[in-house]
Amino acid sequence: MVFALIQTGSVSLTKWTTYLPCRGLYAQSKQRRVRRWLGNSRINIHRLYKPLIQAALATWKAESLYLCLDTSLFWEEYCLIRLAVVYRGRSIPLAWRVFEHTSASVSFDAYQELIRQSAQYLPSEAKVILLADRGFVHIRAMRLMKTLGWHYRIRIKNDTWLWRPGSGWCQPTSFHLERGQALCFHHIRLHRQAKYGPLHVIMGRNNINGEFWAVVSDQPTSPETFAEYALRFDIEEGFLDDQSSGWNLQRSEIRSVTDLSRLWFILAVATLYVTAQGLEVVQSGRRRWIDTHWFRGNSYFRIGLEWTKAALFNGWQLIQQVCFTSYRDPEPAIASRQQHYKKAGRLDFSVITVKFLPD
Repeated sequence: MVFALIQTGSVSLTKWTTYLPCRGLYAQSKQRRVRRWLGNSRINIHRLYKPLIQAALATWKAESLYLCLDTSLFWEEYCLIRLAVVYRGRSIPLAWRVFEHTSASVSFDAYQELIRQSAQYLPSEAKVILLADRGFVHIRAMRLMKTLGWHYRIRIKNDTWLWRPGSGWCQPTSFHLERGQALCFHHIRLHRQAKYGPLHVIMGRNNINGEFWAVVSDQPTSPETFAEYALRFDIEEGFLDDQSSGWNLQRSEIRSVTDLSRLWFILAVATLYVTAQGLEVVQSGRRRWIDTHWFRGNSYFRIGLEWTKAALFNGWQLIQQVCFTSYRDPEPAIASRQQHYKKAGRLDFSVITVKFLPD
């Protein structure tokens, strides 16, 4: 099924039948076989995926390992919660959950077990930092991060209440910052009722479009906190790879929680493989065999996908082992020079830091 997905580039069981080995002669027999596999409740896809992702991350060398937590809504009926590893402009699926839900906002109970299980997949020596958007500012989640020994950078809403020892309550909207200005508060508390902390916050407007960010962290904040939080957007690229930029999931006619969960297992394995294949192609100096850009303009995912398809036609070599070592990319993709230089200047800030005495 992974092979069929890579060959067709689409979640279409009808198209897959050509590439599926089966004792049955008829295409319908092959299609029904796949549907039975997807609907088989005895298949534990997380148990199958665990050794694959553990092996892929076993050689991780970077000091930090960034995780993105986010949701995506499909057909206004199913919600996907995904935890992914930030990797060179993209994200590698680590764990996921699918359930019937008409909103992208979820409670802590919806992803609590997901985080606990995924902690077993990661290298024990890596410094884990979780990145999440405003929908995940849950105190119970922050307590769980502390229990697991993880750090976090979570964006907070502009009307979130912050307690400054000796200065009282305030909200991020209380401070009128110009573009390129940032304000750091250290040793503050969060939420008026729970008064959870001590924590650290950075607020600021970027100097490109003036967008306001307020990010809470369990470690002292600085402009580097914004740079770390910006890595969260790599999971958006992963969702895009699931759909129009890669596997065309939106064309699937599968409408079942269990079937979709197993289908995302197939997508995760395929993503894992083609990303690693793309990395090997770039490192071996063969990128321009399939990438028309002078500088690298495509992601490792796209390069690996196109190389795998071409390799089966041209007899090129394919990798036999998947391993990832660092989220840092020595040769970032540059699809547009103008956008590249804009992003480079987006996170330049003049900062004022206020350190409060812990109460």
